[in-house]
Amino acid sequence: MTQIKSGKKEQVRNMFNSIAGKYDFLNHFLSVGIDHIWRRKLVSMLKKREPKNILDIATGTGDLAIAIAKAIPESKIIGADISEKMLEIGQQKVEKKLLDKQIIMEMGDSEQMKYKDEEFDAVTVAFGVRNYEDLDKGLKEMNRVTQINGSVYILEFSKPTAFPIKQFYNFYFKHILPLLGKMFSKDDSAYTYLPESVQAFPHGKNFLSHLKKAGYDEVDQKIMSFGIVSIYSGIKKEKIISNKN
Repeated sequence: MTQIKSGKKEQVRNMFNSIAGKYDFLNHFLSVGIDHIWRRKLVSMLKKREPKNILDIATGTGDLAIAIAKAIPESKIIGADISEKMLEIGQQKVEKKLLDKQIIMEMGDSEQMKYKDEEFDAVTVAFGVRNYEDLDKGLKEMNRVTQINGSVYILEFSKPTAFPIKQFYNFYFKHILPLLGKMFSKDDSAYTYLPESVQAFPHGKNFLSHLKKAGYDEVDQKIMSFGIVSIYSGIKKEKIISNKN
């Protein structure tokens, strides 16, 4: 089992372990079920690349990995996460859907992956990169395990800018969501952490610059649901080394 260091990473791990039993319910309830639409869009974008060997980082209870498996039945998927409780629930879901030959659920640290260089032709993350302790280190690790001409797709919360979506979004995230989350999960920190982590996350062009810095090209942002979430994508191109003297 991967050893997880203390700090933000340990706090995130403990938090998700504590809410694992309620996570799926709260995810769908607090997003009014729209999270299914967001994942389906990512999968439809991914499918066009026809990947065969996929790594789903911060897989949680495996919703994205399962959606990918159903849409691309010839693919093999590893779902990795630092929360053993989330993985346990994910494994149960995978087995119930008879996808255990296609999906492997295992412990994995986004910043210290055990996988070989260029092992996967696609890497995905849904609502996980903002939890990285070291964002750039995590993105570089994702790039390291991505094959040349392989792709990355990242689904993450954004910050709406248009009136009145921005005002409603901020009020919901700061006041309603933490209250509902605490009522159902009995966790004091999990759903106050969510809006705080979204506010701290470098969304939009700022995040695209982090993807470029990590080594991805053709980076792009697809804004969804009036700016509530975005799907970020990129391609790992072969780097041409100049032999100038």
